Amino acid sequence: MFFAKPDVYPACGLYNLKHLFCVLIIIAILYFCIKKITIKDKEDITKIIKMLTITVWILEVIKIIFNFIIGNINNVNTYVPLYYCSILLYAGILSGFTKGKLKKIGDVFLATGGLFAGIAFLISPGTSLGIYPLFHFISFQSLFYHAVMIYLGLIIVKYDYVTIKFKNIKYYSLLVLIICLLAYIININFNGNLMFINNGFGLFIILEKIFGNLYCIIMIIGQMTVPFFIGLFINKIIKSLKN
Repeated sequence: MFFAKPDVYPACGLYNLKHLFCVLIIIAILYFCIKKITIKDKEDITKIIKMLTITVWILEVIKIIFNFIIGNINNVNTYVPLYYCSILLYAGILSGFTKGKLKKIGDVFLATGGLFAGIAFLISPGTSLGIYPLFHFISFQSLFYHAVMIYLGLIIVKYDYVTIKFKNIKYYSLLVLIICLLAYIININFNGNLMFINNGFGLFIILEKIFGNLYCIIMIIGQMTVPFFIGLFINKIIKSLKN
């Protein structure tokens, strides 16, 4: 079951007891990690970012290999890491392994868009639990991956690893724009829908119907702005709880 193809076993599904179980377990693990893992200074956070970035990259490579093995090589949507949540892979490298403005780009994304995306995924993990059973590698990888997004965002905000201000949107938006442009190039050449910018998906279908030919531009601008503002709001809530 752990590496079975899609549709071999019933999917875990959303908004049921299995989904609730996953959410509660992840919340418990996050609570334990935040309370029990000792962080003395910013260097400790940098080490955690490096370690977890390497870990999620290893799992991502295994995911890519898995999709090749089951015959998805012609479906770029299943394995090319150019979705919004995939930005963690690149932001983690920038934050943990670079300096200066490049590091700032990674830090800002992890503290805003990354934190928001991790929380949003727990609420609606349709791309994994809606397709695969709970005890499957893809489900495990997705849940772990997004738990990492939440954890990194929380410790960055809690320990003031970086101070997020409105003007930091320039760092966030630049990274998202680059990912969107790369996704668009692959989409038009390989019939993909990475970053969901070429066709609607889920609730985004409503936007596609409303904006029509402008959907692609609206989606790019939306992802370059809205998650940042929501992440900034979450930052303010966390800081208010600290005081």
